[in-house]
Amino acid sequence: MGVKRKAAAAILVLLLLLGTLWLQGGLDYPWDSCIKGYNQINQIQQQPNSSEADASELPPVPTRCPGQTFQVSVLLSHLLAASTPPSDVVLQPYLSSWDELVKFMEALGPMVGLISSEIKSKTSIIRQLALLSDKNPEAEVGADELSVNSLNTQTGDKRDSGASQQTGAYHSLRSMIRVEVSRGLVDFKRQTESGCRTILRLHRALLWLKLFLQKLAEIPPGGRFRSPSELCREAYQNTLAVHHTWFVRRAAEMAFIAMPERSFFFRLVCAQNQEVLSILLNRVVKAIGVVYDRTQEVLEENGMLDLP
Repeated sequence: MGVKRKAAAAILVLLLLLGTLWLQGGLDYPWDSCIKGYNQINQIQQQPNSSEADASELPPVPTRCPGQTFQVSVLLSHLLAASTPPSDVVLQPYLSSWDELVKFMEALGPMVGLISSEIKSKTSIIRQLALLSDKNPEAEVGADELSVNSLNTQTGDKRDSGASQQTGAYHSLRSMIRVEVSRGLVDFKRQTESGCRTILRLHRALLWLKLFLQKLAEIPPGGRFRSPSELCREAYQNTLAVHHTWFVRRAAEMAFIAMPERSFFFRLVCAQNQEVLSILLNRVVKAIGVVYDRTQEVLEENGMLDLP
């Protein structure tokens, strides 16, 4: 019994460390290999899924899936709102998209859900920067001014900061970059907790989730489906793993082992079968792809893909 408890404790420590390093260290490495891997994956998977062609004949996205915290319709609405303006990304719905993706990860179980804690902290950083900037537009507000309590705020401040982003300096990705550069918040030689650098971390994590959902939506020709655990691990290996240490990669493998079976995802999005699941997930993947590509373009234009 003592051995089992020690093993369980060791696993918990590993997973907690994974959640911290997932975005703290793992997403801070150079981007080139991640983007190259993304392009290679896209070249392999350019063939359209046959289920997409029949989308009009299948049920629409449910407005609400009873009994589920994560709602695919809410995620889609936020993603579409984030990419409304041409060649830009609106930050308030972008962050709201992450709120819904966090619910998605937490629905997969406590082990996978541990990863979401760092994503919450990153979205909170951007929201608090937006809120402080809105209160004092001329000040050079940096992450050092954010208190521990303000960063841990997950409800009331989230609504207030979201409202400030609608018209403030942090309204969109381009406006945030323009303001942070002008105020000296972005340093190209040392690490800073600016909104721009935080977006980089979220941007890389979004690629991992996009690829996982894309793989989960695929219908293999022979009808032999691989497990979500295997698909998530493969998506991770093609995106984030190349930037993680051996220790973090092993911890990630342990988290993915606990992922639910495919039938769980049917219930999660109210899909009757794999064909309907594919339709729903392909819509999500397409919407994520627009936001991801738009973010990539804006960051590249401003020379921010190599921020330390």
